[in-house]
Amino acid sequence: MQELKGQIERVTFSSEENGFTIAKVKVYGEKNLVTVVGNLMSAHAGSILKMKGEWGRHPKFGEQFKVHSYETEEPSTVFGIRKYLGSGLIKGLGPVMAKRIVKNFGEETLNIIEHNPSRLKEIEGIGSKRIKMIENAWDEHKEIRSVMLFLQSHGVGSGYATKIFKTYGNKSIETVKENPYRLATDIFGIGFVTADKIAEKLGFSKSSSLRAEAGILYILNKCTDDGHVYYPYSELIKKSADQLDINDDIIESAISVLSSQKRIVIEDELRVFLSKFYFCENRISEKLSYLNNRKNEIRIIEPDKAVKWVQKELSIDLAEKQIEAVKNAIVNKLMVITGGPGTGKTTIINSIIQIYKKIGVSINLAAPTGRAVKRMSEATGHEAKTIHRLLEYSFKEGGFKQNNENPLRCDLLIIDEASMLDTLLMHHLLKAVPDEATLILVGDVNQLPSVGAGNVLNDIIDSGKIPVVKLNEIFRQARESQIILNAHKINTGNLPNTNNIENSDFYFIDKEDPEDVLDTILRLVKERIPKRFGFDPVNDIQVLTPMHRGVIGSGNLNEKLQLTLNPVGDEVVRGNIRFRTGDKVMQIRNNYDKDVYNGDIGNIYTIHDDKKVDIEFENRIITYEYSELDELVLAYAVSVHKSQGSEYPVVVLPVTIQHYMLLQRNLIYTGVTRGKKLVVVIGTRKALTIGINNNKTEKRYTWLKNRMKASGNEDPFPDHH
Repeated sequence: MQELKGQIERVTFSSEENGFTIAKVKVYGEKNLVTVVGNLMSAHAGSILKMKGEWGRHPKFGEQFKVHSYETEEPSTVFGIRKYLGSGLIKGLGPVMAKRIVKNFGEETLNIIEHNPSRLKEIEGIGSKRIKMIENAWDEHKEIRSVMLFLQSHGVGSGYATKIFKTYGNKSIETVKENPYRLATDIFGIGFVTADKIAEKLGFSKSSSLRAEAGILYILNKCTDDGHVYYPYSELIKKSADQLDINDDIIESAISVLSSQKRIVIEDELRVFLSKFYFCENRISEKLSYLNNRKNEIRIIEPDKAVKWVQKELSIDLAEKQIEAVKNAIVNKLMVITGGPGTGKTTIINSIIQIYKKIGVSINLAAPTGRAVKRMSEATGHEAKTIHRLLEYSFKEGGFKQNNENPLRCDLLIIDEASMLDTLLMHHLLKAVPDEATLILVGDVNQLPSVGAGNVLNDIIDSGKIPVVKLNEIFRQARESQIILNAHKINTGNLPNTNNIENSDFYFIDKEDPEDVLDTILRLVKERIPKRFGFDPVNDIQVLTPMHRGVIGSGNLNEKLQLTLNPVGDEVVRGNIRFRTGDKVMQIRNNYDKDVYNGDIGNIYTIHDDKKVDIEFENRIITYEYSELDELVLAYAVSVHKSQGSEYPVVVLPVTIQHYMLLQRNLIYTGVTRGKKLVVVIGTRKALTIGINNNKTEKRYTWLKNRMKASGNEDPFPDHH
C-alpha cells in the first residue's frame, strides 16, 4: 500500500449508482496529472485527497493509482476554493457564482458557508431561496464526508462504504454503531465475517447477543448453501459455539430470540429452519398431495387407444416402460419420469404432448436453465421457457407475477431437468400451477442434487406417494454412444471403458501429476480437440472440474485457460478476476432485473472506458456496471455442480486423487452426461475407481419426504378457486 496526496483537477467519470470514479489529480511533487480510480463518494474538482492504494497499469489508459481508502480535505487557496465550489458540488452554485463569492470572501469563503451563510446575501444574485439550497447541499456533503471517514476508520473499504451510504444515507453512522451485523443481511457483498470485523473495531463483545443472533443466521444460511433445508438443533448449537467461539447457553438464548422474532422455526425441538424454508417445504408437500388426490378433469381419454394412436402418428414403437409413462400421464394429475441419457425420456415427452395437443388443451414446457430450455424446444418442436420466465418475475413488484392469485393458464405442465429444482423454486412453481392442470416432472435422479437447498425430486420419489416411472433400458441408437454406455456403467458402480476406441465419443487420458493434467487440458482445449474434431475452443469445449481450489481447481484453470485462449484485449479488473473482451463468463446469482440467472454462460462483447461491460447471453446484450461484476466469474472451467442442466458439445473432465474428498459417483456421472458429442476424462483409473465406488452422497437435511408421507389433501393455496 502506498500513500498519495493531491488535489482533484477534474473528474472524468463518476457513477451515481456506486460512486466509482475516475479523476485526474495534481499530486504534490509530480509534474504530470495522475489518473486515480476507485469508489470516491462525492469527489469534486478542488477537493484535496489523502489516499491509500496501489499502482496498476490499464492496457488502454496506462498507469493508474487504485484507491483502497481515502480522506478528503477542503482546499485552502483562493484558486482551489473557486474550483471546488464551481465543480457542481453544491446545487445552485455554478462556476460564475462561485467566482463572485470567492472574489468577495477570499480564503474565508468556506468558513462563511459553514458558519454564517446569511452573509452570502452580500453577493449580487443570491437571495434567501438560493442560500437555503446552498446550506442543504453543504450539510449533505459534510454528512457524506463524515460517514465515509467513520466507516473507513473502522476498516470498511471505500467500495463498501459507498454501498452502506447508498443504503442508509444520513443514518449510516447511527445504524452501524447500533448494530453492525445488519450490514450482513442488508448489503450484498458484506457477509457476517466483514460485519463481525467492523463490530470488533466498534467494541462489540464476542459474546454479545447481537453477534450470536447474526452468527446463527449466518451459519444457517451457510447450511442452505450446502443444500440443507434445516439443521438439527443439537448440531446447530455445537457448530455455532465452535465457529463463533461462544458458550452454548448464549447460543441457546439467541436461538430462542430468533424463534420468537419468527426469523427461524424450531420444529419438534429437533429441527431448525430459516423461516422461509420451513414455510416453502410445508407448502410443497401440501400442494403435491392436493394435486395427487384430485381426479384428472381433462376430457377422458382411453389410455390404450391414445397409446395406439400416438405410435401410429409418430411412426414409433414404444417400449413397455414408455407405454406405462404415457398411460400414467393420461390418468394421473401428477407423475415423475426419471431415467439416464438414452432411455427415451424425450420420446415419452413428445408422445404425451401429441396426445394432449390432439384433445386441444394448452401445454406449457419449462426447465430450470436456458440451455435445458433450448434443448427441450429443439427436441419437441414446442416452445419452452425457463421457470423464471414462465413465472414472470417482476423486479418492480419484487416477486413472480404468476402465483396462487394469478395462476398459469395451462392444462399440462411438463418440467424437464427436475433434479435441479430446489426448495424455493419448487415452492414458487407450485404456487402458480392451476388446480385443473396435470404436472409431469422429468429428470435424472442419479445426477447431483440441486445447487440450492433441498433434494426435491428424490424426496418426491422416495415418499412413495406419487406415481413414478423409472426408465433403465438404453435404446438401440443410444447404445452406439460410448458417452451413454459409460454413463450407465458409472451409474451402476462399474468403471467406464477406458480403452480408447478409434472414432469414439469418449476418451480417457492417463495422467497422475496435477501439473501434467493441467498441461494436457491446455493442449487439448487449444490445439488437439479443435484440430482433430473441428470444435471451437471457447464456445464448444467446456472444462468441468470437481473443485474450486488447487492446480486443477476452477480458479487456476480459468486463469491458465484465459492466458492460453484469450491473452490480450481490453480488460477490467474486479476483485481478483481479470475480465477481457472475448472471455467466456458465468453469472453466479439470479439477477431478475437483467433476466440473467445463476449458471447462465455468456461472452464479453465490449469493455467501456467507464468500466461498464457488455455481455452477450443467448443473442442478448446485457450491460453490467463495474460494481455488478461481482456477479460474474470466468467460465472456461466451471464446477460440475454449476454445469447441471447444461449440455456442451465437448466436455473435458479431470478426475484425480487430489480431488478424492469430493469424488462421488453422482459427480462423475453428472460430469460425463453433460457432454453431447465428445467427453475426455483425464486422470487415473484409481481416482475414477474411488469416485465410482463412493455412492454415499452427502446427506442433505430435508423433511419433505416425511411431510409428504404424513400429509392430507387440503389445498395450501386456496386463492386458485
